[in-house]
Amino acid sequence: MLVLENLNAHYGKSHVLHGVSVEVRAGEVVGLLGRNGVGKTTTLKAIMGLVRRTGGRITFEGRDLTGVPTHGLAALGIAWVPEERRIFRLLTVLENLRTGLDRPGLDERKRQELLEKVYRHFPVLRERRNQAGGTLSGGEQQMLAIARAMMLEPKIILLDEPTEGLMPRMVSQIREIVHALHRDGVAILLVEQNVPLTLEAAERLYIMEKGVVRHHASAAALRADQRVIHEYLGV
Repeated sequence: MLVLENLNAHYGKSHVLHGVSVEVRAGEVVGLLGRNGVGKTTTLKAIMGLVRRTGGRITFEGRDLTGVPTHGLAALGIAWVPEERRIFRLLTVLENLRTGLDRPGLDERKRQELLEKVYRHFPVLRERRNQAGGTLSGGEQQMLAIARAMMLEPKIILLDEPTEGLMPRMVSQIREIVHALHRDGVAILLVEQNVPLTLEAAERLYIMEKGVVRHHASAAALRADQRVIHEYLGV
């Protein structure tokens, strides 16, 4: 579904990604692991066209994404949940969700159907629907960011550090929503520091170091032999 081939990217003159190749198949959860600063978030931003690509190729369902603007990627079925969440803090929870609902082709029945689906996954968002997004806890804001992406009915979600800074109870809830999205057939490219969660949720993993993919293996293989995890992540 999503294929990165020999991707290079720069921040100004700084060469950040060096020939990154990653593949996510339809309905698959793929993990992207690595220490801080190795290029994981930059990889997601490069997919979304928010970082200057200076080599390589990205395709989605066989379509070359060169020149496709960020909003055009959303229309193709690619959703991004950034590390900073970036919810609209002054808008209510419901207004945040409606930013993904007020688009051509959706009638009111379909909008309500999508809202109800999200509320089933995140009951707290129903309770807080008239509350300003900026007044939510960190975990609730993360739920809102994921829920807002779900409003687009994406084929793939790029999840950047969804459990960062969250208490264990919230981490467990995020784990459950990753599983639920997988059951619904949504592909996920998951960037995480939480190694146990990623090993549990993903089917395959890529490990990055200094802007390069150093290792690629099934999650089952890495669970059985974690020497590579210790080598590159020190955990």
